[in-house]
Amino acid sequence: MKTIFSGIQPSGTITLGNYIGALKQFVELQDEYNCYFCIVDEHALTVAQDRLELRKNIRSLAALYIAVGIDPNKATLFIQSEVPAHAQAGWMMQCVAYMGELERMTQFKDKSSGKEAVLAGLLTYPPLMAADILLYKTDLVPVGEDQKQHLELTRDLAERFNKKYNDIFIIPEVRIPTVGARVMSLQEPTKKMSKSDPNKKAFISLLDDPKTIEKKIKSAVTDSSGIIKYDKENKPGITNLLSIYSILGGKSIAEIEALYDGKGYGDFKAGLTEVVINALKPIQDRYHELLDSTELDEILDKGAEKANAEANKMLKKMENAMGLGRKR
Repeated sequence: MKTIFSGIQPSGTITLGNYIGALKQFVELQDEYNCYFCIVDEHALTVAQDRLELRKNIRSLAALYIAVGIDPNKATLFIQSEVPAHAQAGWMMQCVAYMGELERMTQFKDKSSGKEAVLAGLLTYPPLMAADILLYKTDLVPVGEDQKQHLELTRDLAERFNKKYNDIFIIPEVRIPTVGARVMSLQEPTKKMSKSDPNKKAFISLLDDPKTIEKKIKSAVTDSSGIIKYDKENKPGITNLLSIYSILGGKSIAEIEALYDGKGYGDFKAGLTEVVINALKPIQDRYHELLDSTELDEILDKGAEKANAEANKMLKKMENAMGLGRKR
């Protein structure tokens, strides 16, 4: 069975985009692969954090992982900082990476642009991400398109390490879904849906109540034609809403277009609202059941134990390959 690794930062609201682009995939993958799903709280430190808020977000994200359908008997769910090998291996991968390639990362350039001071962790985020992945002999990494560049760097670093030290790493492949990999903003449909968008109408949170979901979908930007048709170039707003409907409603784009043939955007948005609310209700119910439960702690304890055992094996190989410590 091939191994998959993926992680999400505990940085507040989880959007519908995060669910469609990542979490929903994870549920489908856990039956076919050996899955490691990580709450990457150390990555969250690349920007200023309130410690109490961070702890709350870590637990909330863990509860959401389970609520969306991750089965702890099939997949390993754990918190990054509870597996010290990540930080140790991250430093080793920094010592394999070059400054120039880290400075060329699009996310670093975007997030550092116009700022007087930038945390060093923002620059060295990709080597830590590489360590996260490589510690588990990962074959496939399911990511959104915005992380593809980081995955390419992970592959480069793994190949460089293998050539320079010892051939211990599997070179992971990128897995990007063909539909819904990039859910767009409800207000600016040429831009990715983001929880950091100052306009709260631009995204739907997994924990939004039905009234809020209805208001956000009603105000979603479309166009003046009134025709419900998938056309990324000329109708980005409707195309984005059709993608969401298709993935959450289990219908093909063609079926939805036929269903709303001759109907207006009002009918279509009402139908989409119902689909989104129905898809999120069981997730929200399970989330609230888990949030403060001992069940969640037991799942995370078990996950940390399994992840530590696996990661430490690879860490020892890395240390031996680089000549660190005493020979073992």
